[in-house]
Amino acid sequence: MKPFSLIRRGALIAATVSLLTATAHAQVRAKIGHAMPETHPQAVAMNRFAELLKTYTKGRIQPAVHHSATLGSDEKQLQAVQAGTQEFYIGTLAPLSTRVKEVQVWDLPFLFQNEREVYAVFDGASSKKIFAAVEPSGIVGLTWTGMGFRNLSNSKRTVTRAEDISGLKVRVMTNPVALDTWKALGANATPMAFAEVFPALEIKALDGQENPLLHMYANKMHEVQKHISLTNHVYTPVALVASRKFWETLSAEDKAGVQKAATEAGLLQRKLLDEGNADVIGRFRAAGVTVDAVPAAELARIQDKVKPVLAKFSAQIGEDFVKGFQAEIEKARAAR
Repeated sequence: MKPFSLIRRGALIAATVSLLTATAHAQVRAKIGHAMPETHPQAVAMNRFAELLKTYTKGRIQPAVHHSATLGSDEKQLQAVQAGTQEFYIGTLAPLSTRVKEVQVWDLPFLFQNEREVYAVFDGASSKKIFAAVEPSGIVGLTWTGMGFRNLSNSKRTVTRAEDISGLKVRVMTNPVALDTWKALGANATPMAFAEVFPALEIKALDGQENPLLHMYANKMHEVQKHISLTNHVYTPVALVASRKFWETLSAEDKAGVQKAATEAGLLQRKLLDEGNADVIGRFRAAGVTVDAVPAAELARIQDKVKPVLAKFSAQIGEDFVKGFQAEIEKARAAR
């Protein structure tokens, strides 16, 4: 073989190796973590998010979904995202609420009447402001999606009146708004990590808890709770976020692909939750759980009891921000 041909052949091999190496280096593994079991709509939506990530980044991002809090609690996963050791997380932003007061607005009781109002706020200015407020913590907000309206369950008695709540030992989220809300209603409010709730209910260390219906069913609350009251007192959102350290390594094209995948996955989760909520009450009843609506007059009495909580925390969160948030709800309500 002539020397010139050898040189050309060598250059071709080197170029091929370089291209393969560059392609391999361009692929980035990304962990997606959340707390829900694989049967929950959020798990289905995150599996879809992973598929879309690969499609929209042409395989440059290779995601792996970790369900059922296998990467740790919400707080630990948020810390990992902030540190850059976990690329994506979907769940509550409540662990950030002590530093970013705006996050607490979602914990204010009885703001929403239906999911349509919630989704309008998800896609509105206030939710974007919350994402902007958490970004200095090392988090890039991608989309807001649903977990559902929270309702009360317990193992002791039917709750259809304000007085029925009195004395119940109820697990509440570890945030001051939830704690004050349930204290105002006369409950023995007990903050506790969710992972500890089922065993505490099982041994009767707790009487009850409050969560969205699908969340309860996916976590088998019907095995340890006999009464559900449809209070719809708070809507629990979840945020799909990325690590800012990871985000800053991406090209503009891949950032757009990630955002598109996140938006579509979030909309899918909303759809699956709406569909699931339509029949989950029947599944609870089939499992022997009584499910009771709270009469409108009694619900109004409950709402009156928590008005001081609304006033207290609106001042702490920021009156202007809360007013803007409520204005978005009123606009959506008026558009019916």
